[in-house]
Amino acid sequence: MQQAMTAAKQTPLAPVPRREEAEEVFLTLTVAGQLCGVPVRAVRDVLGAQAITRIPLAPQEVAGSLNLRGRIVTAIDLRRRLGLPPREAGGAIGAGAMSVVVERDGELYSLLADAVGDVLPLPPGDRAPNPPTLDLLWRDVSRGVHRLGEQLLILLDVEQVLAIGA
Repeated sequence: MQQAMTAAKQTPLAPVPRREEAEEVFLTLTVAGQLCGVPVRAVRDVLGAQAITRIPLAPQEVAGSLNLRGRIVTAIDLRRRLGLPPREAGGAIGAGAMSVVVERDGELYSLLADAVGDVLPLPPGDRAPNPPTLDLLWRDVSRGVHRLGEQLLILLDVEQVLAIGA
């Protein structure tokens, strides 16, 4: 047994090959034609159109609240939060919007998007900083951008998106 331990101590270990930075996985969503991404690890649920109840005196970005399996979820209108034109008038609050449910400090929030797309693994090395031409409001809530073919995917920082009035 002593010989086996001595031999093990003398055998040099082969270096472990370093992997490139681990890919981050993002859920894509579309807001007024703009492709955006949120980290999948932040997403708790994805829902179709939901009945949303208006909350009196709430900031304009807050569309209202919805009920998710007995829990009250604050719905954030991404169009308003990102300074984009509202959805077509005349419908119910958040009509036709998809809900991407995220959690922050134990509370659930629904990010209202026009559409939810694919789940994409993206290497951090391919991320570019926000372009200087990106609107200041968008720069505040963006972690960077990825080019996907002819489209620019804006990676949203969920914490900053939810920091309304901060």
